[in-house]
Amino acid sequence: MQKKMVQFGCPCRRRRVPTSHLPRVRVRTRDLLNRTNLFFTVTKVQETQKQKDMTRKDKKAIVVGASSGIGKEVARLLIADGWHVGIAARRLEPLTELKVTAPDRVEVAAIDVTQPDAGERLLQLADRLEGMDLYFHSSGIGKQNRTLETEIELRTIETNAVGFTRMIDTAYRYFAERGKGHIAAITSIAGTKGLGPAPAYSATKALQANYLQALEQQARQNGLDIHITDIRPGFVDTALLSGTFRYPMMLRPESVARDIVSSIYRQRHVRVIDLRYRILTFLWRLVPNWLWRRLRL
Repeated sequence: MQKKMVQFGCPCRRRRVPTSHLPRVRVRTRDLLNRTNLFFTVTKVQETQKQKDMTRKDKKAIVVGASSGIGKEVARLLIADGWHVGIAARRLEPLTELKVTAPDRVEVAAIDVTQPDAGERLLQLADRLEGMDLYFHSSGIGKQNRTLETEIELRTIETNAVGFTRMIDTAYRYFAERGKGHIAAITSIAGTKGLGPAPAYSATKALQANYLQALEQQARQNGLDIHITDIRPGFVDTALLSGTFRYPMMLRPESVARDIVSSIYRQRHVRVIDLRYRILTFLWRLVPNWLWRRLRL
């Protein structure tokens, strides 16, 4: 079959080119355009990242519960990212390791969330830091209590419910006065369902999750630019879960902290860490109550 030909050039010097060659020209042109677009996209992303890095250097965060575990690792990452960070815990000694990494950008304070003056101490730390853009709450306790010892239950409630409310409320009012801010707090997948081995722990974690959701709704209704991030890790290899019982699917605090900081930067509302626990909690919610009561945990 004879190929159809087209003519190029002026009438005096015409050159015949098979039309089958034309799509190749279009493909090369399209490829060139794609590469050009990719270049400008990468350049824009790099410029945006530089702007974010410059902005973070001016940001101020306070981490309560920074003496060990997840709180310590989150504080370490924020310091490495250039934040000015206030770190707090019940005892000052464990905080010195973080302080020496950036003495000019780190302030330390002794704050016990179970004490009535904890909220005032938080505000004093914010004044020393000359502001607060992010409040990260990592303070909490938990323990299995199959024999239902009253002291364990009350101590858990005092820290995870009363202390949590005291600190979160203080941070929320601080941000409300300024019209903006970010609150991030570690709750837990344990708040998904009532857990028989740890009644007070699972109950207080459910309270925390619902409380953060309520504050997020309140902020939106009042027109406040306050972001709330609810962090729900699975079992993390920290002192909180130390003991003879070996929990399954243990997570490393370093990897959890990286996920948390990323979630804070993205202003996520709820973050379950990691994928395995996202699947697990999804399945938990599908279990009807009559069956959940019969599960042996």
